[in-house]
Amino acid sequence: MKDLFPIQYSEELDRVQGGQDVFAGSIAEKQGAAQQRNKNFLGGGISESRFKLGLLGVSCLFLLLLARTASLQILSGEEFRALAEQNRLWHRTIPSERGIIYDREGVVLVENEPVFNIFLPPESVPERDDLQNWMESLAPVLDETYQSLHTSWLNKEEEMPLRVKSDAPYDLAMAIHSDNDALLGLYTEIAGRRSYITDEIPSLSHILGYTAALNEDEYQLLREEGYRSYDHIGKQGVEETYESILRGEYGTEVMEVDALGSTLRIIRAEDAVQGENLTLTIDAEFQRYVEQSLTERLEETPASRASVVVMNPTSGEIYSMVSWPSYDANAFTEGISRKAYQTLTENENVPLFPRAFAGEFPSGSTIKPIHAATALMEEIITPTTSFLSTGGLNIGPWFFPDWRPGGHGVTNVYHAIADSVNTYFYIIGGGDGTFDGLGIETMMDYAALYGFGSPTGLDIDGEADGFLPSIEWKETVKNEPWYIGDTYHVAIGQGDFLSTPLQLTKAIAVFANGGFLVTPHVASTFEPTSKDIIPRSVVEVIRDAMRRTVTQGSAQYLNSLPIEVAGKTGTAQWSSVNAPHSWFTGFAPFDEPEVVVTVLIEEGGDDYLAVPVTHDILNWWFTEEKEAPAPGEPDAGVE
Repeated sequence: MKDLFPIQYSEELDRVQGGQDVFAGSIAEKQGAAQQRNKNFLGGGISESRFKLGLLGVSCLFLLLLARTASLQILSGEEFRALAEQNRLWHRTIPSERGIIYDREGVVLVENEPVFNIFLPPESVPERDDLQNWMESLAPVLDETYQSLHTSWLNKEEEMPLRVKSDAPYDLAMAIHSDNDALLGLYTEIAGRRSYITDEIPSLSHILGYTAALNEDEYQLLREEGYRSYDHIGKQGVEETYESILRGEYGTEVMEVDALGSTLRIIRAEDAVQGENLTLTIDAEFQRYVEQSLTERLEETPASRASVVVMNPTSGEIYSMVSWPSYDANAFTEGISRKAYQTLTENENVPLFPRAFAGEFPSGSTIKPIHAATALMEEIITPTTSFLSTGGLNIGPWFFPDWRPGGHGVTNVYHAIADSVNTYFYIIGGGDGTFDGLGIETMMDYAALYGFGSPTGLDIDGEADGFLPSIEWKETVKNEPWYIGDTYHVAIGQGDFLSTPLQLTKAIAVFANGGFLVTPHVASTFEPTSKDIIPRSVVEVIRDAMRRTVTQGSAQYLNSLPIEVAGKTGTAQWSSVNAPHSWFTGFAPFDEPEVVVTVLIEEGGDDYLAVPVTHDILNWWFTEEKEAPAPGEPDAGVE
């Protein structure tokens, strides 16, 4: 080709080569410009100092993010892990079943009825912002009002389940138990409501007590022991005394739940420990009969209040203890209405008052065996020491009468107790100018030895102390001197000396059991104490004298019983307007006593109403058929 077109080829070749050189130059120029622009963008436009500062900022930001991550995962890891676990794991309390209470024959006195309560876990309790919507959606499900749910929310305890309904119907409880997903995460808890035999035998209420919801003070005191604000606790009676063993121990259940609160699985469960059952020394059928006898006898009189204690003189076991009138403990288990409570508190006979161990009364002549035993122990008299009763005792311008006009004649300790001769006890208590009596200090010291002036130790709270008067007390409290007449009054069971029926029972038991002071109690597990306080020789004298009260004296109505009884009657003046109290205390059978009985009829008058009630009681106890004769009037007698 070159050879054919030598001249043309040469020119074309030069032109092409020249164009190539121009194109290459242009490319080179563009590449150089691009490189310069890149250089300016990457480094040429930012100073070295600005670049380093930016790099430092980025590094600091990275370090801050790293530190925060470390803080969340290392320093606060446990806290957030716990929060996560709290959202994932729910802890529920499993209430224990409260122990059953039986009488000495195995009769059920207190049992549990199942009650369904509905709760919302603390993790699901709404905050204030969501409160209204939550309540509006929940109220129709529970058949509750907005107001009741709002009140429950206001009273809720932090980190505690919220009780949204108590005593729920069975159908609702089962629906929630089986399908809590559809019911806003609610769950059912089965509790026990106490059911008492007191609807049949009301007088047992003072012995059993009742359970009711904790008040604020109780909750603050017991919350560390695992009590919840809505838990029930024993109030009064053995329910209170033996709360710790009757309650048992609550269990717990830990469940894994999803975001909606549905249970996925049980992680851990600790079963509740049922409360221990409790057996009492009380005989329920006997208690029922004593109550019946009292009410029938009182219907025939103006009197309306009474107390009875029947106790084993050797062991201190109480077979029956009646304070009348009484009430039904079932009324308090779920909260008594204001109106019903007002009716009880405004009743002039005070049915809520456990008068058998909390009532304080002048003892009347029932204290005379104690004063006689004191005089024998102090050796100011012997069993044959005698004084002449001519109708009373003159001391200066004052006259202190016997109950029998004309007196009782020559009287020793046996006759003085059997016929309740005041003159004899005036003399051994305060003297008469020719004979030095015991004096108020010695009489009260010995009275304290028998348990007067302090609680008996009964395993039920609320016992009264009674009262032992003294010279110092009268001078300080009444701002009056102590007169010899004050000593005389105390010597015959009048004046300021006060005793509970249970204290008197405990004291008289000393003469029934051979000289030992025992502790009254109503629980069979109670470990009583006994103390030998008087010599057997003194016991025998007082026992014989008390037996003569029944064979020759003021309690001859009891001679018709199938067993021999010893005792002491008493008429206690306490008001210038109201009738005196009627007392009897004694024991049977005489040779080997099984029971000591004390009966007090408040304002029972001078007709010894306590004696026929005692007759009914002893006849039931010692008769196989347990049937008392028709109520009747006692024989005419004396104090």
